[in-house]
Amino acid sequence: MWYFTWILGIGLALAFGIINVMWLEAEMPSDNTDE
Repeated sequence: MWYFTWILGIGLALAFGIINVMWLEAEMPSDNTDE
């Protein structure tokens, strides 16, 4: 059952990346709307 650990690892990596991006977006205030 190597595919189970493979899919689990990729799923965790994707989830970590998405959470990291969401956290960075929430941490950085985007007040650069000059239009």
